[in-house]
Amino acid sequence: MCEVYDSKVELGKAAAELVAGRVAAAIKAQGAARVIFATGASQYEFLDALIKHQEVDWKRVTAFHLDEYLGMDDQHPASFRRYLRERLFSKLPFAEVNLLNGTATDAKAECRRYSALLEAGPIDIACIGIGENGHLAFNDPPADFQSPNLVNVVNLDHKCRMQQVGEGHFPTLADVPTQALSQSIPAILRAKTVSCVVPDARKAEAVRCSLDGRLSRMCPGSVLRRHADVHMYLDQGSASLLSAKTKKG
Repeated sequence: MCEVYDSKVELGKAAAELVAGRVAAAIKAQGAARVIFATGASQYEFLDALIKHQEVDWKRVTAFHLDEYLGMDDQHPASFRRYLRERLFSKLPFAEVNLLNGTATDAKAECRRYSALLEAGPIDIACIGIGENGHLAFNDPPADFQSPNLVNVVNLDHKCRMQQVGEGHFPTLADVPTQALSQSIPAILRAKTVSCVVPDARKAEAVRCSLDGRLSRMCPGSVLRRHADVHMYLDQGSASLLSAKTKKG
């Protein structure tokens, strides 16, 4: 389930190899692929490596993303729509890019709209990370493992919001939104394959809880153990609290 690398660059390249391979296989098998992408500092090296995979027919790929801050304009430096446009969607010729509208006048209607897009077909691979509080997307603890919705309006907890400040996305805690639009845990687990990129020692406890702890809503990442095809990419820092048995896979 997990692979441990000596650097973020190696980690990112390995994850990109898997994702590119699975996308290419989906295109070969069914003529197209549907992929979910994540944002944040953890995804930098992965996305840098992925855009080099020009052998993939990206014109046959429909893209989605995990989450967006509620009330945030897409030109804001911390907007996830802007992040993905700059780092991914402007670099590869996707067939279609589906973005969550953080400034929708009716947030619940936006959740329903995006859910319908997700439900239109299977998801071949979800590219995700795990937050310092163990969250998947913006499903902070205690996460709802059985949400009936694919997309929800969620409240962001203190640790999650502090992480956004720590990563340099916002100058102060007061600047971080308190709510977001987020794909649910069931939405993520719908994917045929999950690629989870988690570098940095600051996430070591979240990784330990996810892989060595008990299955718990207080550690949303632990639910990944329910999925049949999860690939977790770690560096020495994020893997530092794992048992030797888990590190060996």
